[in-house]
Order: sequence, then structure tokens, then C-alpha cells
Amino acid sequence: MLKTRIITALVIAALLIPAIFLLDSLSWAVLTAVITGIAGWEYARLCGFCPSGQLRFGALVTGLAVLAVFLLAPAQLRSAGEVALACSIVFWLGLVPFWLRARWQVKTHWKMALVGLVILLPTWFALIDLRERGPGWLFGALLLVALADIAAYFSGRAFGKRKLAPNISPGKTWEGAYGAMLATTLLAVGAQWSMGGADVSKLILIALVMPLLTLVSIAGDLFESLLKRQAGMKDSSQLLPGHGGVLDRIDSHTAALPLMAMLLVFLQ
Repeated sequence: MLKTRIITALVIAALLIPAIFLLDSLSWAVLTAVITGIAGWEYARLCGFCPSGQLRFGALVTGLAVLAVFLLAPAQLRSAGEVALACSIVFWLGLVPFWLRARWQVKTHWKMALVGLVILLPTWFALIDLRERGPGWLFGALLLVALADIAAYFSGRAFGKRKLAPNISPGKTWEGAYGAMLATTLLAVGAQWSMGGADVSKLILIALVMPLLTLVSIAGDLFESLLKRQAGMKDSSQLLPGHGGVLDRIDSHTAALPLMAMLLVFLQ
């Protein structure tokens, strides 16, 4: 299983990294729309949609993204995207903490479809927006989320005692979360120091923001874990050998990337 997981990860990296740095903007937008649509199909599976409903929802996610690219002027797309980012932030910061605490189970399909759109469309726009600012921005954002996941795992294994959400994801601990916050903060501060020098105000801002971003990424992971637990499924699909589905790989990103993109809207 570990060998399969590593091989799949290497294949994903070999395909994704060149795409981030080499594709033109339109090709990247369409590619990420398709990937987001696949995640939409998996999300619909977790929500108990019928097979045709799963396909329709995935197609809806991809279709809305592609239509936005071809029908909206760049300024209109940016305005619509920023509204989507704002909705995402309200969802993750204002609603999800209560959702996770109460472990709500919403069985009305149209309500969960709306939730899925609020999760996935802002993620797609964040992938577009961060890359438009420079491929390095998007690559760095993806790296930070991956680092948070890795640091949480190893910190939890080494020091974990207090369960973070035992009824949702028993393996996660507060110590793992603290380790993730520390690792991402150190990496972000180090990157800023190397690129922009010792601008104290920026370093302080990064030190304040990174723990929040890390917690939001963990919330994204926990939210999908809750959906899987309620659906009685281990993975969202089996598309990625050793990893499960696309949604299993981007669950943390669906929460963190929109927040990162919106922060850059205000800061730049």
C-alpha cells in the first residue's frame, strides 16, 4: 500500500507541477474545472446522490466553471470569484465549526448540492487566482497545505495525546495541529525572509495568519471525514490508487486555498 501511495503521489506531482508552471491560463482553467468536477462527483457520492445525480452534479461544477471562463470578461470573472471566495470564508469560519461540533447530517440533496458548490467553485477560482498572481504563489500555497498535513501526522504520532475530533477522525490530535501550525508558520516566515527581507510588519502578519490558515485546512479535512463517516465510506472514490479519490487529496485545499486567495486580494 505504501509503495502504491508513493508511486501515485510521484505521478501526480510529475503531471501537476509542469501544468502549474507551463500551461497557458485558459488550459489551466479548463484542467482545474475538470478536476474540480471530478471532486464534485465524489462529493455527490458521499452525500448519497443516485448515480445519475452524482454525474450531473460533477458536470454542473465543471460546466459552471467553464461557462464562467468563456462567458465572463476578466473583470467580471474576478468580481464573481471574489464573491465566491467571500461565501467560502463565511462557510468555513462561520458555519463549519458548528457543523463539526454538532455533527449535522443533512439528507436533503439540494441543500447539500448548494454546500458542494460553496466548497468547490471557490476552490476552483482560488486555483485560478493564485496562479494568475504567479505560478510560484499557487505552488507555495499547495506546498503549505501539504506541509500542514505531513507535520500534523508526524507531530501527532510523536506527541499526540489529546484527541482533536474523536467522533470524526480519531487519529487527529491537538498536538498534531500545533505541530502543523508551527511548521507552516516557520516555512512561510522563512520564505518571506528570503524573498522580501526582514520586513517586521509582514513577518508578524504571517505569524498571525498561518495558524488560522492551518486550522482552516484541518477543518476541510475534518469536514470530508465527517461526510465519509456518515456515508459509511472509507474514501470518496478509488480513482487514485493508495490515496482514494481526488476529494480525499484536496479536502484541506478546499478550505485553505480560498482563504489564502482572499487574503491576497486585501494585501496586494
